[in-house]
Amino acid sequence: MKRFIKRIFKIIAIILIFILISIVFLNQLINWRSGKYLYDSIEELPENNVALVLGTSRFKRDGSSNPYFHNRINAAVQLYENNKVNYILVSGDNRSIYYNEPSFMRLELIKNNIPDSIIYMDYAGFRTFDSVIRCHKVFGQDSFTIVSQKFHNQRAVFIALSNNIEVVGFNALDIKAKDGLKVRVREIFARIKMFTDIISDKQPKFLGEPVEISSQ
Repeated sequence: MKRFIKRIFKIIAIILIFILISIVFLNQLINWRSGKYLYDSIEELPENNVALVLGTSRFKRDGSSNPYFHNRINAAVQLYENNKVNYILVSGDNRSIYYNEPSFMRLELIKNNIPDSIIYMDYAGFRTFDSVIRCHKVFGQDSFTIVSQKFHNQRAVFIALSNNIEVVGFNALDIKAKDGLKVRVREIFARIKMFTDIISDKQPKFLGEPVEISSQ
């Protein structure tokens, strides 16, 4: 019986080690594949017609301001003010009248003197995967700039490249690692889910009618 239990523990240990190695490998693959498409410098960033700003909550669970949200807004404002994009597409979850990421992002952009006329909203960006694919398939963009924090941009850019979409990522200011630990842990599972989506050729939850974004 003891020998059987030891064997079970060995098998479990081997499985756990394999899972850990796989996670590390996939993580490094995402970082390596996306690396040359990510920019911290506004001066070096290529121009695009549209910036896709990935959604997040305006507030944290304790009711305080969410720095991820405001840093993404600031990055999008930078792009427009430096003539790096002509239009801004805000994409996020729209689960209820009380939680509407695209609307909150739009209002915040307007507060920062971004013209309402150049802002488009995607209410069906329930996941990063959906936001990226919908920007291409619904909003008709073959090339665009993704705006989020670097760790998030890495995954978003990888999704785009895996679907033959030309993108670059502009990295919004991040927050201290200790303050964003929960987000980083969730990111590990999100990256695993992303690979299953790509392998299974999953599509966004909603596509719908095309939306034309004017070009300049």
